[in-house]
Formats: sequence, C-alpha cells, structure tokens
Amino acid sequence: MKKTIISVVILALLATSCVSKKKYVALQGQFTNTKGELQKTTIEKEKLTAKFTAIEKRVENYNNKINSLKSDNVTLERENEVKLSLVGNTAVISKQTRRLMNETLTKVDPIALLAAKTLKDSLNLAVAYNLKKSINTSDLENSKDIDINIDQTVVMISVSDKLLFNTASYRVKKGAYKLIAKLAALIKSEPSMDVMIEGHTDARTISNDIVQDNWDLSVKRATSIVRLLESKYQVEGSRLIASGRGSTMPLVDNSSSENRRKNRRTKIVILPNLDKFFALLSSENTMKE
Repeated sequence: MKKTIISVVILALLATSCVSKKKYVALQGQFTNTKGELQKTTIEKEKLTAKFTAIEKRVENYNNKINSLKSDNVTLERENEVKLSLVGNTAVISKQTRRLMNETLTKVDPIALLAAKTLKDSLNLAVAYNLKKSINTSDLENSKDIDINIDQTVVMISVSDKLLFNTASYRVKKGAYKLIAKLAALIKSEPSMDVMIEGHTDARTISNDIVQDNWDLSVKRATSIVRLLESKYQVEGSRLIASGRGSTMPLVDNSSSENRRKNRRTKIVILPNLDKFFALLSSENTMKE
C-alpha cells in the first residue's frame, strides 16, 4: 500500500513538471513577441519624433517668414509715409506730405487757394508759402522784388538785380548779403538740395574792358553769387552750378525801362526732396540769419 502511494506522488510531480515547462515555453514565446512589438513601437516612435521635429522646424520657418513679411510690411508702410515719386506731370505724394501740405494750406490766402485746381497746384502753393515764410524777406529792402515760384516741384527764387548788383556790374552789393545768408542757410539745412544760380540780363548790348557782352555779364553775376555762397557761407561747391542765360529768356519784352528792369534778374533754382523739405519747413519758426 505504501509503495502505491509513493508511486502516485511521483506521477503527480512528473505531471506537474510537464505542465510548468509548457507554460514556460508559452510565456517565453509571449515575451519574445512582446519584445519584438516593443522594438517595433520604439522604431515607430523614433520615426514619429523625427517627423514631428521636421514639422516643428517647418512651422518655425513659416513663422520666421511671416515675421519677416510683417517686418517688411512695416518698413514699406514707413517708406510709404515719406516716399515721393513723379508719374508723368502729376505729383504723387506720400500720406505724410499730404498731411503737412493740408496743414499748410489752412494758412494760405483763401483767394490764392481757390486758384489751386489740381494736386500739383496745391503742392506748389504750399511749398511756396513755406519757403517764403522760411526765407522771411519782410525785413529786407525791396522784398517785393523777390519772387518765389514752384514748377514741377522745382523751387525757383527770382531776385531783381537791383537788390544784388549795380548797373553793368557783377560785384555783389553788401546790402544783398542778408538775403544771400538766408538762402545759404536754407540750402545748407537740406543736403539733398542741388542749387543752380542763373544770371539773366535785358536785351541792351554791353561791352567794356571787363564785360564782353550780356552772356559774359550773366555768367559773371551767377559766378559771383556762387563764390560768395561757397567762400563766405560754406555751402559745398559740389552742390552749386553757375549758369548764364544772357538776354535769351526774358520774362517780358524789352520795349520799356520797366520791362527791362523785370528781365534783369538772378534766379536761384533748387530741387529739394519735398518730404524732407516739408518736415524742415513745417515748424512755425522762421529761418534766422
């Protein structure tokens, strides 16, 4: 009987041992599969991480481009505020210039303002007003003999020769220095201005030991003013042009002494950057000596 019991126990243990081995093999198989899936998942995760990193980089690049475009747009808007260009014979002005122009036009003589029919007329009227205010010729003798006009944004200041020279002479009068000082200050205040001094005479002939003819006289008068601007008032010579027109461009016919007086003149032609020019002249303070 005892032997029988021992035999049963041994068989039971053998049976149990066999079942455990099967489970072990099965679990080992599951472990291997799980390990393989984990490796596969890790690889897929790395791929997704790489893709996500690439997407983040693209998003960053797009944001940089957007910010750059915003910056460019701000720059363009700022440039548009101060930019001036000409299309054909029509002035195209910036928002800033238009604002300053409109502010100036509120101070202009209403009768003169009524005559301004176009944008160019308004622009010319505003620049002429500001320029006259800036030069402030009211304290000069015979200031009525100084005429300021604007044509296609070119500023032209015409000064009667009786303010500048004696008859048939090209030496500048001492009394004209105050006016020339004001002109020099205006020219020096805006480095972008180019300046041409034009001499004009009447049609009467002239010839002496110093002056050969009207051509010679007109050039010598222009040169005298250019030299004065450069030597006495330190205007850069590279910005100055001396030009003589003789009697070839009269304002009126030379049939009377009054008309001849009008034709004897010196013209100062300046080409300013109008936006900077308006900014300069928008101040209520007039130019000092």
